[in-house]
Amino acid sequence: MPSRLTAITRTVTVAAGRLAPGHLGELTPFVPFELVDAVLSETGTVQRRLRDLPSRVGLYFLLAMCLFPEVGYRLVWDKMTAGLSGMPTACPSAKALRDLRRRLGSAPLQALFEVLAGALARPMTPGVRFGPYRTVSFDGCSSIKVPDSERNRDWLGRCPHNGYPQIELLTLVETGTRAVIGAVFGPTREGETSYATRLLHHLGPKMLVLWDRGFDGNDFLAAVHVTGAQVLGRISRRRRPPVFQQLADSSYQSIIGGVPVRIIEARVNVTCADGSTFEGSYRLVTTLLDARRYPADRLVRLYHERWEHESAYYALRHTILNGRVLRSHDPVGVEQEMWSLLTLYQLLRRTMVEAAESRPGTDPDRCGFTIAVHTARDLLVRAEGVFEQGIGEIGRRVLSALLPPRRTRVSPRKVKSPISRYAERKLDGRPDGSKVVTSTTITLLPPPSPQPALPATTVRENTGPGKPGSRMARVLAILQAEPERLWRSREIAELLGDVTLVATYRQLARWTEKGMIRRVRSGRYTAITQMTDPLHDLRKR
Repeated sequence: MPSRLTAITRTVTVAAGRLAPGHLGELTPFVPFELVDAVLSETGTVQRRLRDLPSRVGLYFLLAMCLFPEVGYRLVWDKMTAGLSGMPTACPSAKALRDLRRRLGSAPLQALFEVLAGALARPMTPGVRFGPYRTVSFDGCSSIKVPDSERNRDWLGRCPHNGYPQIELLTLVETGTRAVIGAVFGPTREGETSYATRLLHHLGPKMLVLWDRGFDGNDFLAAVHVTGAQVLGRISRRRRPPVFQQLADSSYQSIIGGVPVRIIEARVNVTCADGSTFEGSYRLVTTLLDARRYPADRLVRLYHERWEHESAYYALRHTILNGRVLRSHDPVGVEQEMWSLLTLYQLLRRTMVEAAESRPGTDPDRCGFTIAVHTARDLLVRAEGVFEQGIGEIGRRVLSALLPPRRTRVSPRKVKSPISRYAERKLDGRPDGSKVVTSTTITLLPPPSPQPALPATTVRENTGPGKPGSRMARVLAILQAEPERLWRSREIAELLGDVTLVATYRQLARWTEKGMIRRVRSGRYTAITQMTDPLHDLRKR
């Protein structure tokens, strides 16, 4: 019996001439030619003469380079031109493609990201809002590695254990879709809070910001409050905020950094499918002061949404990069590659959100990022969907294989990396592997006992840093009230209220050096009784 054959023909529509390789497959409609040309013109990176490798093609090449991080420049170019059979296309060397990267720089990629970045979900999309507020979160990632070159080390510093230099990425993410609203990156030594302050202009009155204990700072809370955004974050148990009034849901009114807040203390009991149990405690601060409209138990459950930010970083580091080190050996190249990576990530998220919203009631959580990445790769190689309208093949594949609704799980944060701060973790009762949770019980705890009142100040009225309302004057008043007593640092911190123990240690050390107080060998503090005016030396300074 003769074999039967089927001939399949395809029609591919791309740009004409030397611009034909400039595409990103079905992702191209989300970053169209007109937008790319406008960004290149705005940043002054349009080629001065028509080359075999125009600037528009170069920008798409940079995005494709992040879509295929496992291959070199030449193979990335081959994938971009594989679907253009029969068309005359350039055949550049790896050096020519490197020169193309240098000619473009990082400015057009940063400008393109800033155009595409932002919240993606509509108001009625499931899982993106809490009451009238869109939930967003701050978090940092310091595990993206770059080549161990001298220029990268000069910029980022040397990694411990002779590892690769690491770049700190800080993003503001829409938790419901994991879309990136804003991003900043640089050396890890600057710290997450410092980077986060550069993204505060993205916040608005209709946002509820979630964060972990790494952002527990009075100044940062006050800065976020100024933007009009609401806050729900975790704070350290070492803090001693004053208790003003206990509310009906066991939360209590307080003040931190001059901002009126509610403090929620809760114990969470988790039962897993195998019968094992785990108990943990949370201490949350929020600017949502209405306990009836925003009950404490709902806020404790909402705080778990902050971990969606970790899923965004997992998609960047592992699904796209697959844990690989970036390509660039100099800071300019690293910046260009980071903006390209963030732009590509945002494009993939946009396709997934549009697919979810095309089917009403579908939570974007159920869309598989891996499916979107591999489908985008296939369509780029075939040069399909360059002018696609609607959700396209990526959306159809994502919807055909929706993930089941998210299951609640519990496990410690642990990373198999010798240089990770999460490589080792003290036993706290949680299993090493993730287990499915069958029930969660939240017990709201009453506020702590009020601290004793501060003694009345005996310091005379004056101006400057030693005025009676200052922290130093309050400490002097405490010590002078009982001149024979030797005060511990912890006791002073508790009496001051909203002051951490570490901050108290530092301030007591400074005041001791200035001669304002005296420290005895036991590590305790007392007043200097021979001073007739305890603020005399301070005013002289």
